[in-house]
Amino acid sequence: MSKLKIKKGDLVQVLSGKDKGLQGKVISVNTETQRVVVEGVQRVTRHTKAGMGGQAGGLVVTEAPIHVSNVAIVDPEDNKPTRVKTRVESVERDGRTKASRTRVAVRSGKDL
Repeated sequence: MSKLKIKKGDLVQVLSGKDKGLQGKVISVNTETQRVVVEGVQRVTRHTKAGMGGQAGGLVVTEAPIHVSNVAIVDPEDNKPTRVKTRVESVERDGRTKASRTRVAVRSGKDL
């Protein structure tokens, strides 16, 4: 289980697959399987039964997970995919120095 550079709420672009070029927000991240669910991407049709609580049955279209290697974070400056690096700064509070990490777009240098 490794740490991913993509987080929930990030705007990402699909790099490969049937939805190549589409952009959307990350709905959820699974670090164990290294997959993300992106809004409006990888739409699949599920056949559902009518539920006990009055839920109607039929066809339901939902988003399926996509591997994290197939998406890239979108640069806030020019809306093109970019890599992510981490900038470490030292912050002093109450006489103690603490490292604060911020995610930065490699393409423009802007904070994410």
